[in-house]
Amino acid sequence: MITPPTDEESLTIFQPADDLSIEVNRFLNNHPLAIHLRCNPEFSESRPHMKIPEAQRQHNLTGGTLAGARKIVVPPVSWTEKGGKSLVSISYLGTDLCGHPGIIHGGLLATMLDEGLARCCFPALPNKVGMTANLNINYRKPAPAGSFVVLKAKTVKVEGRKAWVEGCIETLVGEGEQPIVLAEASALFIEPREAAVCYTESRMACLQLLTSKTVYGKDLLSYLISQTITH
Repeated sequence: MITPPTDEESLTIFQPADDLSIEVNRFLNNHPLAIHLRCNPEFSESRPHMKIPEAQRQHNLTGGTLAGARKIVVPPVSWTEKGGKSLVSISYLGTDLCGHPGIIHGGLLATMLDEGLARCCFPALPNKVGMTANLNINYRKPAPAGSFVVLKAKTVKVEGRKAWVEGCIETLVGEGEQPIVLAEASALFIEPREAAVCYTESRMACLQLLTSKTVYGKDLLSYLISQTITH
């Protein structure tokens, strides 16, 4: 059985290798917001992408494909409140993630919101996993490339296998400054009925199961989502 790193262990895996990543990593870890959250016992600090096995990380969109120089320069750091109540994550978005010149692609912001809101509510679900059933996004301001952003999420309701979450991405600012909201989102996540079985197995075995082909000609993950939403 594969045991993923603990939250604490995930913070030690990444080692910045160039001047930019060293500076970004230093600034992120020493920002007043990071220090404030780190001191709050209700929050657990981690680098979620570092929990993905290294062999699989290169196939992950935000943890592998979009990670690196001039992209997502260092793995984002997240703070998750106990019980899946809320989440705060700090990221640095480089200059090679643009749609319009100098502006971060809106699709990346959508992906970040999808992942961040999901990560927020998973601890509140019975078996700690769910699928995106609905995601609504309102873009408020252009997100400048080469800057730090903060993702904030809050679980607003949980009913059985369903969790409703709201959140936003905003600029990272200094103490006393007002952040600019770049995008806002609300989402519904649903835990598949089969999640209880998967939760007792290793995450890797579960992933292999969910991506295997069924007699219906689709992967099991897609089939489960369709069954979850239609029932």
